[in-house]
Amino acid sequence: MASFNKVILIGNLTRDVELKYLPKGTAVCNLSLAVNRRWKTEAGEEKEDVYFAECKAFGKQAETLAQYVRKGNPLMIEGRLTREEWDDKKTGDKRSTTRIMIETFQFLKERSEGAAPAPRQEAAPTAPKPDLDADDLPF
Repeated sequence: MASFNKVILIGNLTRDVELKYLPKGTAVCNLSLAVNRRWKTEAGEEKEDVYFAECKAFGKQAETLAQYVRKGNPLMIEGRLTREEWDDKKTGDKRSTTRIMIETFQFLKERSEGAAPAPRQEAAPTAPKPDLDADDLPF
């Protein structure tokens, strides 16, 4: 059975990046992205919800993220969903969380203070495809 695990998110960091090093010296960072979704109801009321995505990166990527991004900065990430499990130190209960393992990222330009938001771009209408016979094809 085929499977595919890919996540692409654009959001703003909710806190500064936490950078740590594993015992063998590998850098690891944790960060959280706030991803907003806005829409209008049928009655015209504007609604918004926010998803907070917990993310992790290793190695040079972790060090680069910790060096260049701060709370509030926009960031695009590509990665895969992972599940982390551990035992709660206080209760001994099993705990788990879903996290995004960052594979690539891109820094995004911040909007300047007081700037109007970029206009939404509507999809261009598509022209109807002409009917072609096999004789009309160039190959």
